[in-house]
Amino acid sequence: MDRRAEIGAIGDRAREAFEQKHRVRELTISASRQAIQACAASIRATHRGEFDAAALLALQARDHVSTADAALAGHPDVRSGGPLHDAKKELAEAWCTLALVRDDPLPSPEELSLEVAPYCNGLAEAASELRRQLLDQLRAGELERAEELMRAMDEIYSLLVTIDYPDGVTGGLRRTTDALRAVLERTRGDLTTAIVAARLQGAIERAERAI
Repeated sequence: MDRRAEIGAIGDRAREAFEQKHRVRELTISASRQAIQACAASIRATHRGEFDAAALLALQARDHVSTADAALAGHPDVRSGGPLHDAKKELAEAWCTLALVRDDPLPSPEELSLEVAPYCNGLAEAASELRRQLLDQLRAGELERAEELMRAMDEIYSLLVTIDYPDGVTGGLRRTTDALRAVLERTRGDLTTAIVAARLQGAIERAERAI
């Protein structure tokens, strides 16, 4: 037996496999980075009320994630965790933020071609993003809309807090939900203060008119 040739052939196959995996990993990192950047820009556009631009950017992000997913079809060890998981979470956040701010139906994980774990984490992040919208509504004196946003945040938190599985299954959802709870409580305090102030101002105005 030619052991040297045998081992050399194994080495050639190993190098070829590792080179392919490396190319896939690099493509995934690049596509994931582009997806995350597009998602961040989409969320900024949503907060500015530029909904068409936000939707276009969210579509671009979905294309980048699809490119990475297709490249990883035969490499499940590269697929799990890492930049692609973060990109998928950001994709869910961008689409859900846009839907919540525009008062549209939330897209499902299937519609976004996402697994449930990154989707739920992205939904939690989208709920946190509503704090900015809610504060903008308070500054504009739109208490009714602010209360609607608060209810949406509450509903999302109430759902996510019931999902009690290990982080390895949920992608760290417990930590994301805990962060949402902190945002929720701060926002509830701001909204309560604004409502009390509005009621007090209304009482003062009624009293002045009665004089």
